[in-house]
Amino acid sequence: VQLQASGGGLVQAGGSLRLSCAASGRTFSSLVMGWFRQAPGKEREFVAVIAWSLASADYADSVKGRFTISRDNAKNLVYLQMNSLKPEDTAVYYCAARRGLMISTIDNEYGYWGQGTQVTVSS
Repeated sequence: VQLQASGGGLVQAGGSLRLSCAASGRTFSSLVMGWFRQAPGKEREFVAVIAWSLASADYADSVKGRFTISRDNAKNLVYLQMNSLKPEDTAVYYCAARRGLMISTIDNEYGYWGQGTQVTVSS
């Protein structure tokens, strides 16, 4: 599985961005897809995750109510809609995938990673 994240950029506080992650391979619909982020000088942290069946999703407390994760299994795409962005959301955002049915918020349980896309929120 190869993952390619895109959609990052520079936005003012309160603005919105939508990240996309394109996955290669014919097993996309069976993958759990997650988004993580890493700010300068900080450890990578969980942002959001969605199960293959779309029936289960989870978010970090810091983004609940502002970010929405979704996926299109027919197009092998997963999205992260980010609204009401704050300067503290500034980070490199990574999409990740893991096989199985259970969602996970733990980064080392994901075996596949994209290259990351920079999100910068100015105050």
